[in-house]
Order: sequence, then structure tokens, then C-alpha cells
Amino acid sequence: MTDESKKILILSDDVDNRIYGSDIIADALREQRFPYICLNPGASYRGLHDSLVNYLGNHTPEIVTCMHEEHAVGIAQGYAKITDKALAVAVHSNVGLMHASMGVFNAWCDRVPMLILGATGPLDAATRRPWIEWIHTAIDQGSMVRGFTKWDDQPASPEAAVESIRRGVMLANTAPSGPVYVNLDVTIQEQKIETRQNLGDVAHFSSPEDAEPPKKALAKALDILSKAEKPFIFCGRGSRNQSEWDDRIKLAERLNARTTTHMKLPAGFPTTHPLFIGETGWRLKGPVLDAIRSADAIVMLDWLDGGNALKLAFPPGSPRPPVINISNDFHIHRGWSMDYGGLAAVDVSIPTVPCTAVTALLDRLGKPAPVQQLKEWDVPPVVGKGNIGMMDLARAFFHASKGHEICLTGRPLGWPLNANEITHPLGFLGHTGGGGLGAGTSIAVGAALGLREIGSRRRAVAILGDGDYTMGLTAIWNAATLKLPILFLIANNQSYYNDEDHQIKIAQRRFRPTENAHVGQRMQEPEPNLAGLARDLGLEAPEPITDLADLQTALIHSLDRVENGAAVVLDVKVRQEYVGEVMVEL
Repeated sequence: MTDESKKILILSDDVDNRIYGSDIIADALREQRFPYICLNPGASYRGLHDSLVNYLGNHTPEIVTCMHEEHAVGIAQGYAKITDKALAVAVHSNVGLMHASMGVFNAWCDRVPMLILGATGPLDAATRRPWIEWIHTAIDQGSMVRGFTKWDDQPASPEAAVESIRRGVMLANTAPSGPVYVNLDVTIQEQKIETRQNLGDVAHFSSPEDAEPPKKALAKALDILSKAEKPFIFCGRGSRNQSEWDDRIKLAERLNARTTTHMKLPAGFPTTHPLFIGETGWRLKGPVLDAIRSADAIVMLDWLDGGNALKLAFPPGSPRPPVINISNDFHIHRGWSMDYGGLAAVDVSIPTVPCTAVTALLDRLGKPAPVQQLKEWDVPPVVGKGNIGMMDLARAFFHASKGHEICLTGRPLGWPLNANEITHPLGFLGHTGGGGLGAGTSIAVGAALGLREIGSRRRAVAILGDGDYTMGLTAIWNAATLKLPILFLIANNQSYYNDEDHQIKIAQRRFRPTENAHVGQRMQEPEPNLAGLARDLGLEAPEPITDLADLQTALIHSLDRVENGAAVVLDVKVRQEYVGEVMVEL
């Protein structure tokens, strides 16, 4: 408990010792052992706020004050990406949930758990204050996020709220994970409780164990793999558990299977392993595509958009090898969002999480293969002067980060493939699930918080575009207030370049001038002072780097400062471009 929390617990002699509904709800949060609850203050949960501060003493959970509801959700998302556990979030009625909805969608697409507590004005219209409690009340508030949450509820009593929280946490943490939403009527928060009911042991509401693979499906998969000479593994969603990471490596080695990972997903396989042939995105090309097409068996470990991947590799009507799909993601497919992608035409479907199926396969696949040595990457140094390209930044970061244990929380769209040595399950956390901007900063803060919580020496590094950074700017204040060691590395091209690139291409197709593509896309005249804004929010921020000659030194200094506990923003001015080639041929 912090000194400040101890001060909070000093109560006067005439304190009201009665119990309120929000106290019971706060107890329900404590029994889940949430270390933090992320929130932007809102009057609709004033009762809960009082209980968190004056009843629980602002610990277990401790309030993390956020400047925007989307950032509160983003911090919880980053935390879950490290710990694989749900964190608590509270958002204000109606307007707060609307602000938070983009973050909820990101968490849904990333399949990460979290408990989101909302609130509403009195559902009993006779007790509402004029105007404000009418516009802050919704009959079915959960409908705003129902299309991209696993479950939602609006309990009508404090006792029911306890069950909702227990059920919500259980569902959120059960694979496939995802966010849940519990809406708290302000009336039940402020209700006086005469007698406290025995609500039973929270241990009775633990998440279930992952299902074992069906025997027939497992036997068929083993038959396919035993005959395969050139198998291929799509290494998709997986936990951050080290032993499960090691098992994926063992499976690839046991099968001598070439392996790829998805640039939008967290690290699933070491990029330095001889069987790793490179990252891919929604496009399949080069050695990755060649290896898929030459395979005689394919294993998909909860791959992102497996159906469309197969269609790209094997056009309709063309022959393809047998496909083994290991995933239980179908359990949470919804109609509002099409994030599940194309329907994969598979030969064997094993409905469980990859780690369980991988363990079962390893137990039955015979003798272990010899351990293969990691590859040494040969990356040329960055030398010379002049303006900085994205490939220059990637190469300079590669060399500067040598010797540092880092957790790469995100990379911009223009970042080259095969640009980072990933040798640990926490080495890379993937891109923002929903495909929008503004969450990169808060996810990085949550990741840094999670790393500290698990006692990791790794330092969070967020490589962000300037658009993503400026949309999420206020979240970096949390890095300062929480005293988190973290580097925000800004690839600053002064443009929403993804859209500028789209405008260039459509102008070319229409035989119209491409020089107008920048209109409405550039952040110039005036250009935002990213370093100055960062310093004003409490972070270290040297002057922007504009010359290649200064880049390496600046990166080394920034990483050293983060290693020593600082939160740093480094603004690097880069050319407006995408990198079309890989950084390292594998």
C-alpha cells in the first residue's frame, strides 16, 4: 500500500459505518485480485469510486486515472497482452462507453480479456435528476458494444452485480478470451445494505480448463502429419507462456516444418530459428508463399483469417494439401464484426487452444528432433548523413537494441518485415487488433505495467507512427504518473501516410495528378511539436532527430535511459514511404 493510500484510510470518529451497494461491488473486484482499475472519472459511478477509495483504501485494485476512456481500455489491453489476464476498467455512462468503444473493439479483435464496468443514471425514471440523468441513462447500454464483447449484463441489485462480475471475469479469461461489459445502475451503487449475504467462494467460479482434442480428429491429424515430408505451420495466436512457446518450437522441429507468423499477431515463434521463413500479413508472397504451395500438409495454429490465407495460396479449383486447423475461435464469432475473416476449408478441425493440441501431438509424434541452432542475422550498419528512411530506422534500431531485453509493443505499417530478432514470447505484442489509430500509446503503457507486475526485466518499446501517437497522446502521461520505463519511438513522416498512399494509387488509376494526394493528410503548417508535448506531459524527450548521422547515438542513449527507469519519447523524422522489401532474407 502506498503512503497516499494509508492517508486515505484515516477516517473520522463519526464515519458512517453502514455498508453500501458499491462496497459489495468493490469487494467483488478485490476478490478477483485486480491490481488496478483503469478509469476516467464519471459521476455515474461516484458510489463505486467512493468505495474504491474510502472503503478499500485505493489498493487491490488501485485506481489508474486516464485522460480518455479509450486509453483506459487500451492500458487494460496492453496489460492482458503481457499477463494473459483480465484487468478492470470503469467508464462513465453512455458518453464514456461511446469514447471507450474503439478500445473495446480493439480488445475484441485481439482476443484479450478484460472486465469493463459501465454505469447508468437511475433506471427508475421517478428518481432521476432533470436533464443530466436522463441523457446519462440508457435502457440497454450494453447494446452499444454487444457486437464485440463476449457477454454483457445489467444487474438489478448489489448481490446480482457480484455474480455478474464473477461470471464476467470467468468468461473473459476463458479462451477464446475477450472483453465483457457489466453496467451498474447508480441506484444499486448508492443503496444502503442492512445485512450482508454470504455469496460463496469465488474459487467456485474459476475459468474452466481448455478442452482436450477430440480423439478422432487428433488421430486423423497424426495420420496426415506422419506421412508429410514438407509440412508447413501457420503460427498464429498463442499465449505468452514460455513453456507453450517452447512446445511450438518442438513441434516445428519434430515435423521439420517451415513456419511463418503474422505481423499483426503477438510473437508465436522465434524469428531467428532456421525453420522460420519470414513474417507475413494479409498478402502472401516470396518464400512464404512458395513454402505454402510446396507443402504436403498444413497446420494452422489459430491463424488470423485462415480462410482467406488459403484462398490466396490456393485459388479456387487448384489442388492443395490437407489442412489441420487448431482453433476454438469459432465460439465467439459475431455478426456485427467480420473480424473472423474467411471460412477456412479444412480437412481436420481440432476445437481447442493451440497449446493443448500441440502438447497432445508432441506426446504422440515419436522421438524428439535435434535442437536447431538459432541463426545469426547479418544487418549492415547505418552510416552517412542525410534524411532518414524507414529502413534506416529499422536497421539503426536493430543495432541499438542489441544487448537490451525489450518488449516491442507495436510497429507502424511502413515497418519492414523480418526487421526484428524475436527470441522470446514477450518480444513482440502485435499490432492494434481493430486496425485503427490512437491505441498504440495506451497499449504500450499497459504492457509496461504488466511487465512490472510480473517482475520482468524487459522494457516496453512502442514504435509508432505520428498519427497513432498524436491520437493517443494523453496516454503517455500515464507512463509518467506510473513511473514506467518505456520508450515511445515515433516514426514521424508528418502525414497520415497510409491514406496518402491510397490517394496516390487511386489518382494513378484515374489518370489524375498524384501531387494532390497530400491534401487533407499532412500534419504540417504548423507541425506538432511532439518532443515539446511529451516534455509537458512529464516525459524525457530530446530534440527531434532529422539527420541519419545522429540516429544511432540517439537510439542508444534513449534505450539506456529506459533501461535506467525513464520514460522517453524520441521523435525521428522519416521520409513518407513504405518499405517494400524485407530487411533480412531468411
